[in-house]
Amino acid sequence: MIKPHQLTIMVADDDEEDRDLIKDALKESRLLNEIHFVKDGEELMSALRAAARLPGLILLDLNMPRMDGREALKEIKSDPRLKQIPVIVLTTSKAEEDVYRTYNLGVNSFITKPVTFTSLVDLMRNLGRYWFEIVELPKEKGPR
Repeated sequence: MIKPHQLTIMVADDDEEDRDLIKDALKESRLLNEIHFVKDGEELMSALRAAARLPGLILLDLNMPRMDGREALKEIKSDPRLKQIPVIVLTTSKAEEDVYRTYNLGVNSFITKPVTFTSLVDLMRNLGRYWFEIVELPKEKGPR
């Protein structure tokens, strides 16, 4: 049985400062999960396809170069091996169109990035509690 802290979190965000803030917020919130960062949707899809063990959760920015989060989400949710991975959009966008479109593509949650670091830490703590302590996630599987 995989314990909650053994599930990997994959973060796709092109902004280096945001990646550092997310990394610090996860550490501050005391999540013990392994974290992997990628800079765009193409890196995300490559990492997922090459993964021996899939992540337990993906935090996905929408506005990235090469392949944006919407395109990556569409690919993830249309791939039988990847579609069960919970995906949380974590973005600066507040556009109603993005909210509707990502839910239609199968996103599990849409969250606007908090403005303060303290709020980001609280968000990461709550995400960790919800996704790794409260809900039952599919067991991680390797390639088929």
